[in-house]
Amino acid sequence: MTPIVETCDLWKTYPMDGTRVEALRGVNLVVEAGEFMALVGPSGSGKSTLLHLMGAMDTPTRGEVYLNGHNLAYTSDAERTHLRCRQVGFVFQTFNLLPTLSALENVEIALRLAGISRRERRTRATELLERAGLGERMDHLPRQLSGGERQRVAIARALANQPALLLADEPTGNLDSATGQTIADLLRQFNAEGQTIVLVTHNPEVAAQAGRVLRMRDGKLMGPSSHPPSPWSPMASE
Repeated sequence: MTPIVETCDLWKTYPMDGTRVEALRGVNLVVEAGEFMALVGPSGSGKSTLLHLMGAMDTPTRGEVYLNGHNLAYTSDAERTHLRCRQVGFVFQTFNLLPTLSALENVEIALRLAGISRRERRTRATELLERAGLGERMDHLPRQLSGGERQRVAIARALANQPALLLADEPTGNLDSATGQTIADLLRQFNAEGQTIVLVTHNPEVAAQAGRVLRMRDGKLMGPSSHPPSPWSPMASE
C-alpha cells in the first residue's frame, strides 16, 4: 500500500540576518494510512516546518515529499493547491475561523471551495458538527463559542473534504488541559475510524494519544520519544 506521506532527505533552509538557518536537516519519514503520529520536541526543532512541507504548504530546499503517491517536486502551484484542498486537512493552534460566519458556514466554506453542491455541503457539515458535539451550536459565530468549541469547528472544517491526511499543529496549545484532552479524544475517535493524523504538540498527555511518537531536535528526527503507545492504539498490542 502506498504511504500517505513519505519524505526523502528533506532539508529546509531559511536566510536570516545574512546567515542561513537549517530548519530541517535530512528528514526521512514514512506515514502509513491509518496512523496517528505525534511529533514532539522543543520550540524551533523543525516540527511545524516539517508539517507544512508534508501538507504542500511550502517547498523544501532539498529532498522530496510524496503525498499520497504524488511527488510534490513535480507539481505546479495549481496542482499543489488542488492537492491541499482534496488530500489534506489542517488544524491550527489559533483556529483560523472566519469571524463573520457561523460554525456551520465555516465548515461549509471548505466544501464550497472544493466545488461541492450546496445540498451536500449542508448535509456533510451538519453531520461533522454533530459528531463533534456541536449540534446545538451550529448557528453560533466564533465569538459566541468557547475555545474548545472553536477548535472542534476547525477540526470539522479540516475533515469536510474527507482528506487522506489530517495535519494538526499544536491544536491544544491555546486550551486548558481538560479542554485539550477533549480535543485529543476527538482526534483519536476519528483516527479509530481510519483517518490518518500527524500531530505536532508540546503536551505529553496529548502526544500519548498517538500510536507513534517521534522526537525532533535541531531539524532532525531523533526517533521514538519516551512516551509509550496509548493502550487503545493497534501498535500497543503488537
